[in-house]
This record gives sequence, structure tokens and C-alpha cells, in this order.
Amino acid sequence: MGLIGGAAATWPLGAHAQQPARSVYRVGYLASASREQTLRNVRAFEEGLRSLGYRVGENVVIEYRFADGDMGRLAALATEVAGLGVDVIVSGTNATTVAAMKATRAIPIVMANSAEPVSAGLVASLARPGGNVTGFSSEPGDEINGKRLEFLKDILPNLSRVGILWNPDFAPNQDRLTSLREAAQALALTLVPAEAGGPDILEQAFATMVRERAQVLLVLSDGVLFNHRGLIGVMAVRNRLPAISAVREYAEAGFLLSYGIDLPDQFRRSATFVDKIFRGAKPGDLPVERPTKYELVINLQTAKALGINMPPTVLTWADVVIE
Repeated sequence: MGLIGGAAATWPLGAHAQQPARSVYRVGYLASASREQTLRNVRAFEEGLRSLGYRVGENVVIEYRFADGDMGRLAALATEVAGLGVDVIVSGTNATTVAAMKATRAIPIVMANSAEPVSAGLVASLARPGGNVTGFSSEPGDEINGKRLEFLKDILPNLSRVGILWNPDFAPNQDRLTSLREAAQALALTLVPAEAGGPDILEQAFATMVRERAQVLLVLSDGVLFNHRGLIGVMAVRNRLPAISAVREYAEAGFLLSYGIDLPDQFRRSATFVDKIFRGAKPGDLPVERPTKYELVINLQTAKALGINMPPTVLTWADVVIE
């Protein structure tokens, strides 16, 4: 459990840097969800820019484009942003990064969040990304999946069957499933995978997990399932499946708990990549960084609805408890 509540990342502040000479910089910000759904990340990114001496709306202009959960709009939005002559594009998911990469090979792209960026073909390597893309990976390593299973086992000692909701169209999920199978074997758990590439298949996926006697639900997060996390949370409670996924937004949407990266922290720190690019750095020369801050979030309202008495030891590990 050593990762829990890990040390917060340290990053340079505006006091350490001289402001670039240009009077105004332009940033494109591309999101697959709505502004309301990602407002915490938007605010964190702007806070990161301010801490580096930028004044949003004055010496830096941000062109926001939100797909509102409609992944089919991303290509057009990315092309629109690229056509505005922005100095850099900030993306928040693999899907938005891919859309930006298809729209431009010249404008630098900063990934505030990405899953398995090497195997997904977003960068050549973490150390030497190459091309016009750099930023953050959201994957700290295979051990994160084992930690999530351990949390579920701590809460439900008799746990033996774990439902896995996953999107087969999201390339990194194959690697995630491999690491999950290894972690499950070590904990004597049986996995019950159920595919869901969109909301129209969720009922079928839940029916599969219930039929196969899954006792809990682990969601492999991607842009599509993240956008429908509220619906998934409702369906999980309705089917009596305690659910866990990667980031706080899932717990806030009704999942029993989440364990993973502090997503706003990565958006905040993404401003440092933007600042370096403004100063002349090439994105292909800036190593992709792994997350350094993790959080465990527990939703006691969901625990009560499911009739789960949360063990005191698990509560002491929590960074955030939703009452």
C-alpha cells in the first residue's frame, strides 16, 4: 500500500522562470467530455499557467473545444483548433491526442493524460517521444491493477469473482487485461470480462457479469466509459456490484471507490510542458513523465446503499471520503 497518498509532485513555479518575450501565446485545449464534466481539470491547467507567470486572457489565450461526449466530433474539433494557429494543443485522453495528431504534425501536442502512450502509438518511447507529442502517461505500471484488486479484497474478504468492464476499441486495454489476469491469479481471483464500447451495450455487459456471478466491478477507464461514468455507477448499484475505477470522478459519480492518479494535478503540471515549448523546446525531446501523485477516494453513500461496512483500516488509507 506504499503508493497510497503518495508524495505530491514538485514542479517549477513562476518565480523561477523568466517570462518569454512574446506578448501573447495561444493554446488549443481539446477535450472529449463537456466543460462541466472536466471543469476541475480546466481550472487546474489555468492555475498551472498562472503559477508560471501567465495571465489567461492577457498574455496567453486558450481556445477551448469540448466534444460533449460525442467522440465523432473530435476530428472536426481538432482540425478547427489546428487551423487557429495555436502554439500548442493540450489533450486529455488518447482519443483527443489521436485526433490532434491527425490534424497536425507540426503543432506541439501536450498530453495531460494518456494511457500506455507507447503501445498506443502516441510516442516512440517515454524517454525520447519523437514527433510533436509529449506530456504525461496515466499508467504508473502494472502494479496499479493489483492494488485495485487488493482494495476490493480488503473490503470483501470472500471475494472470488471480479467483473471487468472494458472497451475493446481502446488499444491499451489489451495490456491492462494481461496485467489484471496476472494480479488476479496471485490473489486467487477469477475475472469476468464484459465488453462495452458505448452506452448502448452496457445493459448487455452488466447482464453478462451478473450471469457469470461477478461480485464486484472494475472498470478499465477510457474516454468513452469515463463520459458515461454516471450511468455505469447507477447500473452498478442497481446490480449490487461494488465498483472501482481509476480517478476521483468515478467515485463522485457513484462508484464505491477509485484509486489512481490525481488527474487535476497532471493538468496543472502540464502547464510546465507548455511553458517549455513556448520557450523553444521541441516536444519530441521532452521525456513523457509518469504520474507521481495518487489518491484513494471512497464513497460512503454508495457503501451504505450496497450495505457494505467499510473496514476502518481502509478508511484510514483514504485521501478523500465522500460522506
